[in-house]
Amino acid sequence: MVRTFTRRLTLVGLIAATLVATGCTLPALAPRTDADDAAAPGGTPTWRACPDVAEELVGRTAPNMRYECTRIQVPRNWGGGTGATSGPGAGETFEIALLRARSTKQRDRIGSLVVNPGGPGSSGVDTAVYLSFGSAFGGLPASITDRFDIVGFDPRGVARSSPVECISDADLDASFGYDPDPESQQSFDGFVALNQRIGRGCGDRYGDQLPLYGTEQAAQDMDAVRAAVGDDKLTYLGYSYGTLLGATYAQLHPQRVRALVLDGAVDPRLGLVASSESQAKGFERAFDNFSRWCVSAAGRCPIAPDARAAVNTALDKARVSPVPGDDGRKATPGWIFYAVVSSLYTEAGWQELAQALDELAGGDPAEVFRLADAYAGREPDGTYSNLFDANLAVNCADEDEKPSREQIRQLQSRWRQAYPLFGPALAVGMLACAEWPGGRDPYPTGRADGAPPILVVGTTGDPATPYEQTPALAEMLGVGRVLTWEGEGHTAYPQTPCVTAAVDAYLISLTVPRAGLRCPAR
Repeated sequence: MVRTFTRRLTLVGLIAATLVATGCTLPALAPRTDADDAAAPGGTPTWRACPDVAEELVGRTAPNMRYECTRIQVPRNWGGGTGATSGPGAGETFEIALLRARSTKQRDRIGSLVVNPGGPGSSGVDTAVYLSFGSAFGGLPASITDRFDIVGFDPRGVARSSPVECISDADLDASFGYDPDPESQQSFDGFVALNQRIGRGCGDRYGDQLPLYGTEQAAQDMDAVRAAVGDDKLTYLGYSYGTLLGATYAQLHPQRVRALVLDGAVDPRLGLVASSESQAKGFERAFDNFSRWCVSAAGRCPIAPDARAAVNTALDKARVSPVPGDDGRKATPGWIFYAVVSSLYTEAGWQELAQALDELAGGDPAEVFRLADAYAGREPDGTYSNLFDANLAVNCADEDEKPSREQIRQLQSRWRQAYPLFGPALAVGMLACAEWPGGRDPYPTGRADGAPPILVVGTTGDPATPYEQTPALAEMLGVGRVLTWEGEGHTAYPQTPCVTAAVDAYLISLTVPRAGLRCPAR
């Protein structure tokens, strides 16, 4: 059975809790090539057939679709744009993996549509495969695949592209399983120690090169991707964190933009504290929407009429006597919390969450673990991809703000009152970057003067990138045009005919939606 892309796509947005990490792990299964096979910076890449990537990810290739892969080399440190001559990474390169899906029915080809699923840390190579399966499977409509090659790339440090690997599976288990609201000083100090251990491990391995994994460097890589596919200007579809990559590219290379769709917008001007609070608000709002659904659809929601009370009861019981699972894990508050988070990324996940909590109350944590593992990208054997290693490296390289432990502790208490279910976790999640040893390399936060109109898409019920960030990003860029979906979950395209029609017209004909266009939920 072909797995739909929709579920994976909507799990790529950021929630800053625990490891400032999220996203559904997309397995790093593309065939490797030797470093010598990667095109040198500025060189012409050699593409080769790679249907095995789709076969391993999905079980088969998409109908009428060909897959080709290549690898390019990029400067580790772009410096002024042509490569730094001194400092960390000077004269060295990273490898960037690309996959191109091309329809055999393609006609009147416009160029390549470069895609990024967000994270940071999620695989664009895998994303291109999932999107290639068409609208029947949650992918792109034929109107797009008939006109564009779908090109995915793994950003530097991610999956197949010189991956960052410095966090053990045991530490990831400990982090996800940790109490999302460590109230006692002893519990809080234990979480500090866990983040210190993770930071030391990554610092010992990568040292002064950690800032090279930041967003501005990756956005410069995108221009190398544009050149590798032979396009004079970039056409791009970025989800969640991918909107930040796209916005950064537009500031660095406004004259090389053809069309950018930024779906699930991140406001680049929000610092660590402000963005964490924004997400706390977003997830509380999404949970309230789930709770109202639970009341109105009590026949499908076994935890009705009070979903919030059911979650709080589950967390309280888990703090005293967590239910053991078949694999030896215990359903601690952290795993329950991430099952909740995972389910809020799509409206379809609401019924799954209600069922999982009901079964947990009956002594069976299997569905809680399934939901949490889907969010964490944890495999049945307990292993993880490098999604969270990369996520932490990118986020902490980007973030100039570094709140103290005392400030975080105060925010934990304050946000517990304002955002009781998600606020404490978003507060203590900032410890990850607060204890990070690497230097910082913040991305630009200005206008994209000289770029054409950029389409910024927002969902009113989005938990991970709350809707308020959509007009903020459009305003910052100066050329942003807002498209609103009055729906639930994280990201909008291509989920409804209204959104799909507007985005397709923009990508194909460069027709900008009318000002103030709002698409209904269904």
